[in-house]
Amino acid sequence: MFSKNLVKVVSGVVAFVLVLLLWVLIISKPSDGQVARSPLLGQPAPSIVASTIDNQPFVLERRKGSWVVLNFFNSTCVPCINEHPLLVDFANREFEISNGAELYTVVNDDSDIAVREFFSKNGGSWTKLKDDNGAIAVAFGVARVPETWIIDPNGLVRLRVTGELSEGLLEAQLDKLREEFTS
Repeated sequence: MFSKNLVKVVSGVVAFVLVLLLWVLIISKPSDGQVARSPLLGQPAPSIVASTIDNQPFVLERRKGSWVVLNFFNSTCVPCINEHPLLVDFANREFEISNGAELYTVVNDDSDIAVREFFSKNGGSWTKLKDDNGAIAVAFGVARVPETWIIDPNGLVRLRVTGELSEGLLEAQLDKLREEFTS
């Protein structure tokens, strides 16, 4: 008799917990996508001195005064390939506005030839930075590509997006940051 009562009590508790969990899932707000935390947020961006795939010098500090978006990329990475049309649209949008962000691809463990072929086939005329020794990825704490970072005109890291971008996420986040920046 004692075991029947125990079974009833345990069953009731389990049912209550499941109903409570379902209720929490129903009323919880969705997250901001892949926006992620980082100790770099709010801090000066790591110093980047690199070369482009066209062997031109690039110094991130010289970009102060502009919004900068860094997208870590590899031409064989499926999420990188999937998000690329979104980046092309983003770059076109930013080119059309007066305080448009500058987009840079940081090439992660890939050849210049493969990157050139990818961009030739898929579009995207923005600058591609070499990261041959992985120093840029290490400085930003990038574990895997794709990963996208936004740096404000003062040179402070403002946003980190891990994984494949979803449609409109980058634009919405940048617009929100611009609004905060001018307030």
